[in-house]
Amino acid sequence: MKIGRVTISDRASAGVYADRSGPEIESALREVFGGEAEFVAVLVPDEAPLITARLRELADQAGCDLIVTTGGTGLGPRDVTPEATRAVLERELPGFGEAMRLGSRGRVPTAILSRATAGTRGHTLIVNLPGKPAAVRECLELLAPALREAVAHLRGEAPH
Repeated sequence: MKIGRVTISDRASAGVYADRSGPEIESALREVFGGEAEFVAVLVPDEAPLITARLRELADQAGCDLIVTTGGTGLGPRDVTPEATRAVLERELPGFGEAMRLGSRGRVPTAILSRATAGTRGHTLIVNLPGKPAAVRECLELLAPALREAVAHLRGEAPH
């Protein structure tokens, strides 16, 4: 299994601080999928054309089964991840964003402000996550069963 992990951050991509959310995606997904996962790490600034290009590349050329993004899902003027993601999706899966917002709301009352989305492109599942490492882990734990089943379906495997 090949997984793309895309950190979307102006400051991390400029070297102002280290990317902590991307490695957290990898750590959490190793627990979900085990040692079989190979990761492709990408770090880009909050620029829709760059995000869209990297998502297309990871899905179409690199052949990732799953792409997980972190960052750019809020209300800030440079938060463009959902729009960039929708530009490459063939089918949107709104339940992923809904589950993250609902599941996080008990601990973070403002979680409903997240605009994270998910969907498919070809045989690739693409999921947006918040930018904070703790939220990355929390959301991936919430989504783990659906991630496993969606990837199995997209790979043509019988998930049950």
